[in-house]
Amino acid sequence: MNTIFDFFNFQDARLRNLGNPFEELQTIVDWEIFRPQLDLIHQKERKSNAGAKPKDVVMMFKGLVIQSLYGLSDDQLEYQIEDRRSFRRFLGVRYNERAPDAKTFWAFREKLTQLNLMEPLFNSFLQQLNQAGYIARKGQIVDATFIPVPIQRNNKEENEKIKTGDIPEDWSENKQCQKDTDARWAKKNGRSTFGFKNHIEIDNQNKIIRKYAVTDASVHDSNVFEELLDKSNTSKDVWADSAYRSKEKEEELKKKGYRSRIQRKGKRNKPLTQWEQQGNRTRSKIRSRVEHIFGAQCNYRIKMISSIGIARAKMNIGLMNLTYNLKRFCFLQRSSAS
Repeated sequence: MNTIFDFFNFQDARLRNLGNPFEELQTIVDWEIFRPQLDLIHQKERKSNAGAKPKDVVMMFKGLVIQSLYGLSDDQLEYQIEDRRSFRRFLGVRYNERAPDAKTFWAFREKLTQLNLMEPLFNSFLQQLNQAGYIARKGQIVDATFIPVPIQRNNKEENEKIKTGDIPEDWSENKQCQKDTDARWAKKNGRSTFGFKNHIEIDNQNKIIRKYAVTDASVHDSNVFEELLDKSNTSKDVWADSAYRSKEKEEELKKKGYRSRIQRKGKRNKPLTQWEQQGNRTRSKIRSRVEHIFGAQCNYRIKMISSIGIARAKMNIGLMNLTYNLKRFCFLQRSSAS
């Protein structure tokens, strides 16, 4: 006689055969490496033992990874955890337990933001990658992409004040909470975007994000170029598109011992020679690897982030980069095993 447990076992086997991503994430990633940083959230001593005990920090962090992986709102995350057995198993939520609600996840993420814990969490996982043998090899690639946020409907005078770092006098405290005064407009290829930028540096061999920086969208890519360079890479080759190229950048790279593989750009009345065009095509074959990462991130996230302010943007974009590395680690481990 078949039981509900037989059905669950059959379903688990089916999911395993189809490539259950959560089974890989659970077994391959050592989630306990995040606990030292995450425990800082509950470092403040409780005044009494009354009330509900705080949720396990690693479980809550896994919930945020699910949220980033599928581009879910807090309310959608709560619903999907209640509805999907694979989510509950990944988080370790038992059948007779209630999953954390949307407000609990919001408060947890706010704590991570206030304590600036996203970068330490990102670096903790990099250590696990290095210990697994995936160190930075064969040079590095630098690039940036826009991360849009909801457009602010301000008048011309309000926008002028915001650009100078001021807040319009007639804005109430509640209105200020709903206005993103950190995001900026930027235009590329005739298309305007309002939001932030995700600047990343990856290693050529493993396609792992080694460093990242978050700025408003108006910051030029080259302004954060030097801070992204990774000295630990086994090769001194550096690839980037033509936006990063200038005489000063070339001289600075050479001075620091790097080999520039940055795309060349033509000038007015001085187009690229045929040899230079061929060199650009050769460089593009490697430089395009960073575009694969931006494409992968677009596949598993919504087209914009709905948070307000650069502090929350750094949290969400950092989590997006860490989530990519988690998935990439699983892929590399699976490939090496096969």
